[in-house]
Amino acid sequence: MTITTTLEESAAEVAPAPYDGPALELTAVSRSFGTTAAVENVSFALEQGTFLTMLGPSGSGKSTTLNMIAGFLEPTSGTIRLRGRDIVGLQPYRRGIGMVFQNYSLFPHLSVVRNVSFPLEVRGVPRRQAEKRAIDALEVVDLEARAKAMPRELSGGQQQRVALARSIVFEPDLLLMDEPLGALDRRLREEMQVSIKHIADRLNSTIVFVTHDQEEALVMSDLIAIYNHGRIEQLGTAQQLYENPASIFVADFVGESNIIEGTVTADGLMIGDTLFPLSTRRSATTFAPGDRAAVVVRPELATLRSTHSTMQSAPVHGREVPGVVTEVLYLGTAYRYFVRTDLGFDIEVRVRAHLPEARTCKGDRVHVSWAVDDVSTVAAS
Repeated sequence: MTITTTLEESAAEVAPAPYDGPALELTAVSRSFGTTAAVENVSFALEQGTFLTMLGPSGSGKSTTLNMIAGFLEPTSGTIRLRGRDIVGLQPYRRGIGMVFQNYSLFPHLSVVRNVSFPLEVRGVPRRQAEKRAIDALEVVDLEARAKAMPRELSGGQQQRVALARSIVFEPDLLLMDEPLGALDRRLREEMQVSIKHIADRLNSTIVFVTHDQEEALVMSDLIAIYNHGRIEQLGTAQQLYENPASIFVADFVGESNIIEGTVTADGLMIGDTLFPLSTRRSATTFAPGDRAAVVVRPELATLRSTHSTMQSAPVHGREVPGVVTEVLYLGTAYRYFVRTDLGFDIEVRVRAHLPEARTCKGDRVHVSWAVDDVSTVAAS
C-alpha cells in the first residue's frame, strides 16, 4: 500500500504543480570550516525514486553533504535544488525532508503511534487524522500491530522501523538516512537493509543514505557516490564501481582487490621483467607508453593452477605468474590463497572449496593468471 489521505483530509493541502525534473540536484556544492575544506565541488542529480548511497571513510564529507541537504549546515558555495526549488537558506522544517538517524530519537513517554503521528501534529493536523495516517505508515513498515506499544517494549530493529515510519508519514519529497543501521547487530542490520529497500521501492521514494559499510551500499543502492577527502571520487551503480573503478582508491574501497603496478608500454603493462596484455575496454584512463598504471584483479577472478590440478595450461588467461603459497584461509565454501609471486608482488586468489585447486597447501609452488578482460586498469598511486 501507499500512504494516502482522503480528499476531505487533504482539503487544506494544495496539489503541487507537475514536475518532471531531478528530484534532487546539487551543483558545485562546497563547505569549509575555517581553512579546512570538508566538501569540495560536489555535483549530482537524482531522478525520482533513486536510492543513492554516499560511501566513504570517516571524515570524507558524506555526513557534511547530508547535513547541507537537510539544512543543518549551509554550503559555502553552490546550489541545492529539491524538485527544482533552491532550498539553500530555507529552514530545515520548511524543506519537506524526512530524516532517519542512527539514534532513533523516539519519545520514551509516547506510544509508537503517537511517535509516528508527531510530525503531523506539529504541522497542525488534528490528532485523530494524524494517528490514522500514522497507522498507515506503520503498516508500510509492518508494525501496525505494535501501534499501542511503548518504545521500551520494542527491539532495536523495531525501534528503527518506527523511526522510518515517522520519517515517511508526512510523505516527504526526500528521505535522508545518516548511518541508520550502525547501532544494530549484523542479523538485524541485514534484515533492515531488505526492509528499507523494499519500502523505498514500494513508495518510489528518493533516498540519500550515508554509510561506511560497503556491503550495505552494494546491497541497497541504485547509485553509489564514493567520497574521498571531501570529493566524489566516482559515482555509479554498484556493478560499475566494482567492475570499472576509476581509481586505486575506489578499487581498494569497494570489494577486495589485488592492485598490481607496472609501466605502460606500446604492447601492454610491464610488471618486473614480464609483459602483460592490457584491456582498453576496462580502463578509466587513456595511457601512454612510460605511464605508471595498475591492474585491478579481483580475487575471485584470478586463477590458481597447482600440481594437484588436472589443467595442463591456462589457454584463455594469457600470462601465468609462478609463485609460492604463503597463507591459506578456509571460508567454508571457498579458500583464500595468498601467493608471493616470483615477480615480487603478492596476490590473493579465491578458490571454491569443491575444485581440485582447493587441495593446494601452504608452501606449494603454483601458477597464478587472470583473463585480460576480467581486470580493469587505473592510474598508479
